[in-house]
Amino acid sequence: MWLTWANGLTAVRLVGIAPGVWAICTGHWRMAAAVFVLAVLTDLADGPVARRFNHATPGGGLFDHSTDALFVAATLAALAAAGYVNVFLPGLVMLAFLQYVLDSRVLAGAVLRTSLMGRYNGIAYYVLAGIPIIREAAGLGWPPDSWVAAIGWLLVTTTLVSMADRALALLRRSG
Repeated sequence: MWLTWANGLTAVRLVGIAPGVWAICTGHWRMAAAVFVLAVLTDLADGPVARRFNHATPGGGLFDHSTDALFVAATLAALAAAGYVNVFLPGLVMLAFLQYVLDSRVLAGAVLRTSLMGRYNGIAYYVLAGIPIIREAAGLGWPPDSWVAAIGWLLVTTTLVSMADRALALLRRSG
């Protein structure tokens, strides 16, 4: 049952990755902002839509989370190429997501096992990506680049802590 409204909303986000990256890399900030806002709205809507129509499945959850990870990592990579965030964060986002999938044993049919820190990091990745995109699209001078950079480095730290915490929890469960 892949053809659902919820998966359609998630697919919109997936299709938006390339135009969003292109818009950032070429300085088309209003287009980047439109893609970003559409991504946020579809991310907020797909879960409730899946539950409303009784279409929530482990596969749909994996599609949603995978799309989120790809969208935010690609967006952060474009922002890193443009000098807004550090170059380490996009790769760490993908490594943390890979660890999340493998640790949850989702490929064996298990449900994704979330963590509070991972959830907050996921939200913060979107917030960090949105700050320079919306700021540039609106022609604002605030917040300054130094704040954006500091938030990026803070997210590198919290992502590494989250990954270490997940690894330690796995060791405790298997030991």
